[in-house]
Formats: sequence, C-alpha cells, structure tokens
Amino acid sequence: MNSGAPVFDKSAQVRNLALATWTSTICFWAWNMIGPMSTTYAARLDLSSSQASMLVATPILVGSLGRIVTGPLTDRYGGRALFIFVALASIIPVLAVGFSANADSYVGLLASGFVLGVAGTVFAIGIPFAKSWYEASRHGFATGVFGAGMVGTALSAFFTPRFVGWFGLVTTHVIIALALAATAVLCVMLMKDSPVFVPNTEPVVPKLVAASKLGVTWEMSFLYAIVFGGFVAFSNYLPTYIKNIYDFSAVDAGTRTAAFALAAVVARPIGGTLSDRIAPKWVVLASLAGTAVLAVVATFQPPADFWSAVTFISLAVFLGIGTGGVFAWVARRSPAQSVGSVTGIVAAAGGLGGYFPPLVMGATYNEVDNNYTVGLLLLAAVAVVAFLYTALRLHAREPEKAEAAPKQT
Repeated sequence: MNSGAPVFDKSAQVRNLALATWTSTICFWAWNMIGPMSTTYAARLDLSSSQASMLVATPILVGSLGRIVTGPLTDRYGGRALFIFVALASIIPVLAVGFSANADSYVGLLASGFVLGVAGTVFAIGIPFAKSWYEASRHGFATGVFGAGMVGTALSAFFTPRFVGWFGLVTTHVIIALALAATAVLCVMLMKDSPVFVPNTEPVVPKLVAASKLGVTWEMSFLYAIVFGGFVAFSNYLPTYIKNIYDFSAVDAGTRTAAFALAAVVARPIGGTLSDRIAPKWVVLASLAGTAVLAVVATFQPPADFWSAVTFISLAVFLGIGTGGVFAWVARRSPAQSVGSVTGIVAAAGGLGGYFPPLVMGATYNEVDNNYTVGLLLLAAVAVVAFLYTALRLHAREPEKAEAAPKQT
C-alpha cells in the first residue's frame, strides 16, 4: 500500500467492498455449519457436553490459526486471489461435514470440521483489502462494513436447521458448496485489488516475526480475543446454551442465535464508524464495560423470551461495537507495510478467543443446577481485566513512535 492520498473511483470502492463483504458472509456461513446443528448431532450421537463442545470448537481453532498465514499472503498476492482461493478451498470440507453428519460419524465430523476451518481464515484477507480501497479517514467505515460479513453466522444459525428440515442434511451442504463456487466466480469476474496495492514480496516468516515485535500486535490481539472471541463463541455455542437453559428446539434455538449474531453484525460498522469520529479507545472501553455487566446479568438466567432476549442482544451489541472499534484501532496503528501481517495475528487471536469459551462452557456446565454460572463469570472477569488494561495503559491518541515498524532482520 502507498502512503499518499489517492483519488478512488467510488463505484469501484462500493463494488469491491460489497464483494468482499459477501465473500466473508458466505465463508462465515460455511465456517458455522456445525454450530447450529450441534444439539441435533449431540442427541443423535449421544455426545457428552465436552464432546459436543469440541465439535463446535474445532473449526474455530483451525480458522483462527490459518489467519496468521492468510494475512501476510494478502500483503503478497492481494485480496482478490486469496478470496478466490478460500471460497474454493471451503467447498470440499463443507460437503465432507454433510456426508459425515449423514453417516452419524463423530470422527468424520471432527476431521471435516478441522478442514472446514479454512473458511474462517477469510477475515484476515478482508481487513487489509477493505482498508486499501478507502482513504485513511474512512478506514473505520470500510473495515466495519467488511466485518459485517459476520452476518454469515446469523444466516447459518437461522437457515441451516431450516434448510436441513426442508431439503435434507446432505442437500443443505451441497447448496452452501454451490454458493461458495458461485462466489468464487463472481470474484474472478468482478473483484479487483486496490490501485494503491503494492505486493510485498518479502518472505512470510520474517514479516510475521517483524509484526510480532510490534506492541500494537499483542495489545490489539488481547482485546480482539475478548470481543470477537466472545462473538464467535456465543454464535457457535448459544444453540447448546439455549437448548440446555431454556429447553428450546434446534430451530427455535437457531432463530434466537441468529438474532444475537445479527445484532453484533449491525453493531460492528457502528463501532468502526464511531472510531473514525472519536478515539477507538473509548469505543472499546464501552464495549468491555457492557460485556462484563451483561455476562453477570446472564448468570441470573433472565426468563424467556423478553428479558433473555434483552440480555443477549445487548451483549451482542456491545461485542459488535467492540469488534469494530478494535479493528479501526488496528488500521490506525499498524504500519502500512505490515498491516496484513498484524491483521493476520490479531484476527487469529480473535478466533482463538472464540475457541476456548465453548470448551470452558462445556467443562463448567453444572448439570445438576442447569447453569453456566462459572463460565459467564469468567467472561465478566476477563472483560474487567481488559477494561482496566485499556483504561490505564493504552493511549487514546498514539505517540508518533508507535507508528514505526521494527526493522526486519
């Protein structure tokens, strides 16, 4: 990327941001194919709470770690090539999940879910791609809009159980595979890399090492692991939570999970846009405070549907605002030549933040009293720690020296 102030073609900006957001949407749907059906699989396969949690968490883990690679590869090959690759590479694991589930194979579901993680790597591609298409004053807007591709988790939560009921298990996965293929074709035909994109041909490993030496990388990774990790964890585990606590069917639980995910998706560009107008620090602090309070409220198991909806949708809004705020902060603080590498690491941390909570929730579930109090209180405690760290240690306006990247050796 260059550091000048180029004049962008507005129609090209809209087209490429829209395509990137749609690609993210369909890949997020694919990435979340197991979560909405997890209660059904658990019943059919007689899985324990820990086994069901592992089934949900496995794609999250792989998708998270894969972002460490796709971020710097985007710096090298451009977002267009990586979007096409990820969309195509996600097709086979989506089909494998469908066939494994149809065969009632827990091992097959785990293995195909592992490979399905490739779909989750899309996020690290879109942040530098979206940023490169917009002037600096609109980076929060661009990354926030792209981040709204998280709506794919809401679409999956709402439609996947319904598609299975309407069309059957295997056919549902074939439909998503065809959508991925069509998306790749659209990217081939219509997507372009930004005119200011300059390939960074340096080896990937030194770029990652250089990015790992930046304070911004680890500070933003810590914050993103909480806000985005919380979103991913709830979007995947909420069907199980709702089924256990409120005894809803898979379809009804999926509907409520979709509302949660949609609220977070709508809030994300709001967080990004707010961060273009005020310091991202204040947006992130508001997010962490709201998350901590609502996690505690959730331990009291507000009655369905009104008060439970208010609690979890409000939690989703605070998490969504936080995800937009953190990545606006990343775009503002990251050196231009390292933005893909920093994004990859931060995005990976966010995904990893979503990997552990389902496992913790499954492990700390109190079956006798039917509650997740311990897991929710742990979320509140982590959010409080992050709030204090952000308030006391991070600057609202970055010193100039923070913009300089360490030299690669």
